[in-house]
Amino acid sequence: MRSLDFSSWQSLLFTLIGLALFALIGVGIRLLAMFTIQQRRERANRQINERLRTLIAAYKVLGGSFTGELTVDPTHLRDLRRAEAGQAAAEPADAGEGSDRKRRIRDAVEAALSDIILLGTEEQVRLAERAARDLVAGRPVHTHELVVSLRSFIREALDLDPVPADLAIPMQGPTRPSNSSGRGKGDRDGARGGGRGGGMGMGMGGGLGGGLAGDDAADHHKDI
Repeated sequence: MRSLDFSSWQSLLFTLIGLALFALIGVGIRLLAMFTIQQRRERANRQINERLRTLIAAYKVLGGSFTGELTVDPTHLRDLRRAEAGQAAAEPADAGEGSDRKRRIRDAVEAALSDIILLGTEEQVRLAERAARDLVAGRPVHTHELVVSLRSFIREALDLDPVPADLAIPMQGPTRPSNSSGRGKGDRDGARGGGRGGGMGMGMGGGLGGGLAGDDAADHHKDI
């Protein structure tokens, strides 16, 4: 206050202008700092959300099954075709369907492992790298250990309580692809074919019945 000059109205005006400029500059710096911090926070939140979304999708692929075959078959399609060619011709359709199912499981697991290597923690990256090496070497792959690591990380990131230690969760394996679309298509084709057969049957039956009725009427007229 001692540096402020109130001796004249000009000095008072300059003093007020200086105070206003000082306050304006201070408010501008504060707003700029808050805007920068908010942008960084939003960018970090987007990165965390995208990372969690990707890891959750990988968890569903790697640990969506509790029963059945819980390992990943590393056999490629060319090897499956060679094996099928060497087998007997008994139930070739079922064998083709099974091999295609194993191939789709392997492809989905490979994509999930790639996402984990990109966005996972150090432990998850090591587990995914080991699983990828097993696939390349042609060894069956178990994904349960990686699924447990993903589950713990996701629950911690979402601020959820850890899974109770007294629970005996069964071993988890890769999700089996569903064939509902193929069955639905077959059902629709069967229904469409049945409709066409029914229509043709009704048309032929109706025409035949009408022709027979006409012949009976003509015979009756001749008799009269």
